Amino acid sequence: MMFAINPLPTASVSHAMPAESADHALVRAAADGDRHAFERLYRRHSARVFAVILRLQGGDRARAEDLTQDAFVRVWQKLPEFRFESAFSTWLHRLAVNTALMALRSARGEPGADEDVSDPEFHLADTMARLPDLGIDLDKVIAKLPPRARAVLVLHDVEGWKHEEISDELGMAVGSSKAQLHRARNLLKQWLGGPHGRA
Repeated sequence: MMFAINPLPTASVSHAMPAESADHALVRAAADGDRHAFERLYRRHSARVFAVILRLQGGDRARAEDLTQDAFVRVWQKLPEFRFESAFSTWLHRLAVNTALMALRSARGEPGADEDVSDPEFHLADTMARLPDLGIDLDKVIAKLPPRARAVLVLHDVEGWKHEEISDELGMAVGSSKAQLHRARNLLKQWLGGPHGRA
């Protein structure tokens, strides 16, 4: 199921509604089979979902696009399970992260899936796009991390998850989650603290 980006009628949800109320009205309509309501939910949330999946997938845009589509297919299938006890965006975001994490878990068995970065002489200035102040693109640096270390770093430091939540989702001990976070931070510190910058 692909979601087209076409102009939609603006019938059932007032633009003056707070975002959460508007989302809940759209969720109710979509759960009743209203595809236009679902497309509006997609438009409202797809950029944020794509961004977190892209980070978790190490900057692989094609893979992130596929997983974003997969996440929204799962959302469509699970809409009747949404209980309106929290913001729809929170529920959606968690489901999208879980979709990306399932992809990471399935890739874990592939050769080299969790090895250290292959180039020990990795220098940011040689491969990174420049930002005006720092001269680096942090997302590209994070993408170079080993998959599990990257996932823990993104979930903990970017998304604000606790180690207990990360360990449950990634199927690792809390101590392993902490170790992976330490590993990710040390690699970033090494790369940023080299001849091209300081952490």
